[in-house]
Amino acid sequence: MFQGTGSDVGKSLVVAGLCRLFARRGFRVRPFKPQNMSNNAAVTQDGGEIGRAQALQALAAGVPPSVHMNPVLLKPQSEIGSQIVVRGRVVGAAKARDYQTLKPDLMSAVLDSYASLRSEADLVLVEGAGSAAEINLRENDIANMGFARAADCPVVIVGDIDRGGIFPQIIGTKAALAEDDAAMIAGFIVNKFRGDPGLFAGGLATLAKRTGWRGFGLVPFFPDAARLPAEDAFGVAKVKAKAEGAIAIAVPLLAHIANFDDFDPLRMEPAVRLVFVRAGESLPVADLVVLPGSKTTIADLAFFRAQGWDIDLTAHVRRGGRALGICGGYQMLGKRVADPDGIEGSPAEVEGLGLLDVTTVLTGEKTLARIEGTCAVNGASFSGYEMHVGRTSGPDCARPLLRFADGRADGAVSSDGRVAGAYAHGLFADDRQRAAWLSLLGARSEAAYGEAVEQTLDALADHLAAHLDIEAVLASTR
Repeated sequence: MFQGTGSDVGKSLVVAGLCRLFARRGFRVRPFKPQNMSNNAAVTQDGGEIGRAQALQALAAGVPPSVHMNPVLLKPQSEIGSQIVVRGRVVGAAKARDYQTLKPDLMSAVLDSYASLRSEADLVLVEGAGSAAEINLRENDIANMGFARAADCPVVIVGDIDRGGIFPQIIGTKAALAEDDAAMIAGFIVNKFRGDPGLFAGGLATLAKRTGWRGFGLVPFFPDAARLPAEDAFGVAKVKAKAEGAIAIAVPLLAHIANFDDFDPLRMEPAVRLVFVRAGESLPVADLVVLPGSKTTIADLAFFRAQGWDIDLTAHVRRGGRALGICGGYQMLGKRVADPDGIEGSPAEVEGLGLLDVTTVLTGEKTLARIEGTCAVNGASFSGYEMHVGRTSGPDCARPLLRFADGRADGAVSSDGRVAGAYAHGLFADDRQRAAWLSLLGARSEAAYGEAVEQTLDALADHLAAHLDIEAVLASTR
């Protein structure tokens, strides 16, 4: 199990890289994360949802993603509450304090899923959540040491030297942990090192002496990590716009943005200048504005208006610019959004942006499915997935954006063809569909997204193999 000294220290990438490395050695490898908190989710083949990071790790291991790889997924809906997904299905919602009382009941599901993966694998690589030393949450913990103890799973601590303070990170983790928890730790990894490794020559030895844990290696910063899907929006908010690019695509960063990896493929295109617009900034002049998915459509619609983006978007379309809404963004583009049953919060009905003649009613039933078909506008084929609540209808739905292979239609297009939206995620990840959109905007696609991800996972595995004592890591599992 790979636990961290904090969030964003690189646990997900370490597990992904090791999944690929051990799979290439012929091991049957499975990734596992007992509890994840993210609005970046993926749909499994059996119609459930798990964290996007575990789907990437499954790809690295060369196996289909399964709901057992992330049995508990928390999807934040507010600053203090989240939707709870167990084995791929929504079971309810709870505020953070109330969720703590639910953990004992969830541990059995976590351990059952772990056992299911162990039964089919030679090696299960487990990712922790946040910090190993969140001692205020230790009681009833299912994400870190609570799981490790229950599953008798040895732990490797991952620290992030790039953020500074690597000695207090790792030594402080040892000091904060209870003795029985600290005994589960086999060693540590110092991750994201920049500069001359000679300057840290005695660092691993010092950490080993102070903690009594083995140092498995010093891993240099891996810049190509930016080519892989991020686990949470914190990483997306730090992405800087490219200065070059024949066409500009703007994406407003909603407060509860979801499935933001929809835009990763566009970042790889030389012709695209992808701009993530932060709160307090105006929508820039762009060829295309894309409204992303949202975990809370009505709340994010209010956030959108609070930034003045509704005015910017209306002006953009009036000037002849194009707009595309994905899932929650599609719902926002319509005339009204209603939540009569309080699916996303208090019952409400609000006015939409009015750029599509459609209305949406949020419902308790969640659609989760892999999909494929053809875009009715550009004629190109696509594959992707649905992950949404709500039904959208109205006159503009008579001009659907997509037609699925099973005969269903999805989305709507305005009468002038400038504004469109659909529930489907993953359109830009399909090379055929992305090329068609870029062609519509007057540019040419030069990237092969799936191939680039595979190459990056191979490079990450090579990177870890070069800088970690892999045999020692393997030995610690026995």
